[in-house]
Amino acid sequence: MLTRKQHELLMFIQERIKETGVSPSFDEMKEALDLASKSGIHRLITALEERGFIRRLAHRARALEVVRLPEDAASGSRPRGPFRPQVVERGARGTPEAANDVREVPLLGRIAAGTPIEAIQHERDKVLIPEALLGPGEHFILEVQGDSMINAGILDGDQVLIRRSPTANSGEIVVAFVTADGEATLKRLRKRGASIALEAANPAYETRIFGPDQVQVQGKLVGLIRRYH
Repeated sequence: MLTRKQHELLMFIQERIKETGVSPSFDEMKEALDLASKSGIHRLITALEERGFIRRLAHRARALEVVRLPEDAASGSRPRGPFRPQVVERGARGTPEAANDVREVPLLGRIAAGTPIEAIQHERDKVLIPEALLGPGEHFILEVQGDSMINAGILDGDQVLIRRSPTANSGEIVVAFVTADGEATLKRLRKRGASIALEAANPAYETRIFGPDQVQVQGKLVGLIRRYH
């Protein structure tokens, strides 16, 4: 018998591995379960491991494997956590599957999910996006280059759907223009007092800290497009 928090954590780990192929970080688990510290996550993971629901993979940092799920997993609730992309799969001709009411959204170029690359380019194409994914406001699309956001389900070669906005809440994934570098990047924004942190979702990349006048938010992530073959 699992406690509510143990059940929530187990299902969160299962869903994240299913979506991205990678187990979530301790920070992501802490945020998803709304816990105050990572020590609570350590205790929950130890309890799940002792009960035979998960196991830690040797010689791989932070790697977890779900061994089994509780009998009520099908009806279990999924904790609210960080952004999990809504994926629109595109066929060989680039048309969204099962799209009825659609809107043309401009594809502006590439955005780095890793070391920042050149700033956003001019429009180079248009992509049909279902209206249900858009909502109000102006949108644009960028192609992701790099792997720093893989633990947020954003892979190299994906196209991210961005709602244009000059502001964002702490914890949201944004397109950030770093004025000192003249470059744009896709990262999770954190407000730390008077500073702004741009966090990767991959432990191989360091968090970058800037002053409030060094980062300009250009938009917030609202969806993701992934080609299949």
